[in-house]
Amino acid sequence: MSKIKEIEKEVTSLKPEELQAFRKWFWDFDAETWDRQFEKDALSGKLDSLAEAALRSYKSGTCSEI
Repeated sequence: MSKIKEIEKEVTSLKPEELQAFRKWFWDFDAETWDRQFEKDALSGKLDSLAEAALRSYKSGTCSEI
């Protein structure tokens, strides 16, 4: 059985309060992982072209509020 299938099996067997705790843990874990990757990408210059395009749109007045 794959590791993912094992995890799925375990998660489906959690009691409601355990599932709630797991959800919170995973939300925090996922957010932290995403933040680290975003920071790494920003520091490496991977997002520079996106930032430059956004600034060009802003300065030319072609962007819109979201």
